[in-house]
Amino acid sequence: MIGSKCCVVGVVAVFALWSGSVACGSDAGHTAGGGIATTATLPADGEIVSTTPVAQMSTEQTAAYLQGKIETTAHNGVDAYRVVYRTTSPSGGTTTASGLVVLPRTDSHRLRVVSYEHGTMTRKQDAPSVNSDGPDRARAIMFAAAGYAALAPDYLGLGEGPGFHPYVHAPSEVSASVDLLRAARRVAEGQQREFDPDILVTGFSQGGQAAAALGKALQGGQASGFGLAALAPVSGPYDVHHVEIPAGLDGRVIPVSAVIYFSYWVTSMNLIYHFYNTPDEAFQPPYAARMAELFDGNHNEIAIGAALLTTPQQLLTPQFIALATHPTGAALQAMTDSDGTCDWTPRVAVHLYAASGDRNVPYANAEHCLRALHSDKATLVDLGAIDHGATARVAMPQILGIFQQEAPATQAGRAQTPPSPR
Repeated sequence: MIGSKCCVVGVVAVFALWSGSVACGSDAGHTAGGGIATTATLPADGEIVSTTPVAQMSTEQTAAYLQGKIETTAHNGVDAYRVVYRTTSPSGGTTTASGLVVLPRTDSHRLRVVSYEHGTMTRKQDAPSVNSDGPDRARAIMFAAAGYAALAPDYLGLGEGPGFHPYVHAPSEVSASVDLLRAARRVAEGQQREFDPDILVTGFSQGGQAAAALGKALQGGQASGFGLAALAPVSGPYDVHHVEIPAGLDGRVIPVSAVIYFSYWVTSMNLIYHFYNTPDEAFQPPYAARMAELFDGNHNEIAIGAALLTTPQQLLTPQFIALATHPTGAALQAMTDSDGTCDWTPRVAVHLYAASGDRNVPYANAEHCLRALHSDKATLVDLGAIDHGATARVAMPQILGIFQQEAPATQAGRAQTPPSPR
């Protein structure tokens, strides 16, 4: 393990590129073969536990908030809420999750909805509903500032959700996202507003995969009362088995990023699929003894990367590398359950964005997704020789423009007085 100061600085640089920005604040105050089932309807959860206002901004205040975070124009003010709601755990039981709901200050009674799915994060307090300065909240507010109702699920185990986060677990990403749609609809109804049922979906990195999964579920009828209007995922790991794992082992993915991805995925998926009984079956010393502490929800990616200055080959046991490369049993099931997010034929436009220069989530993921969708309604934009984090910064304003063309947010007028939450 290398522990020099220069290498720690390198970790900071890598994760600034990975996430698009370093989190720096919080609010004060399964089916084999196809990944996600399309025949069953998700349970009608989404019951609200609590609703907490986290931001109320006029048009001018919204513009000032977004300045320097994302290139966009604020057409109206916004009101943002942290919503805690009931949803389903990976075992099928009931749990709670939190998410961000941002409503535009317009006179529109009926609102178009954008669901934004966030990227990789390991610290609970970095989730969109909690971190007031993070890029994920800014992206949600960007859509709301254009007149849309914008939702950003924290997923399970992040934000104010209890327990662990099932990292890149498509079934729970979908259930948490759909149940936030239901909860947010109740928030809007309490303010005498309603949602257009056809949802615009986007997301970045882990959220690109989550967005594809959500789009598949919405078109497949899994979310009663909701459908899909358009889908625009950015830089998602759509093929863990055939792309992300091999690229993490052969160096196409930056080693420090690969180490984080492998550690996070293995430790969280073990709690669902049971890969091993003790961490030393999967991780070599001294890393095995650190996993439970590092992924307790209180350490961000920079802290974890600094503690794991190694390579995937030094991190994982030879036996586990062999299992990851040629998965069987529980490992194969875990990959199968989440690698089918592009195995469907869209009836709406799907705009895939990725970068051939990405050293965190290789471009081949998006190429795989485009082939799997196998539709002239699906397109892939190569953002070029830019890093992973930059793909979201470049793509999100473009996606807003596409959504405005394909499903405009109606703006009958602008109301600058924040409504009273119920």
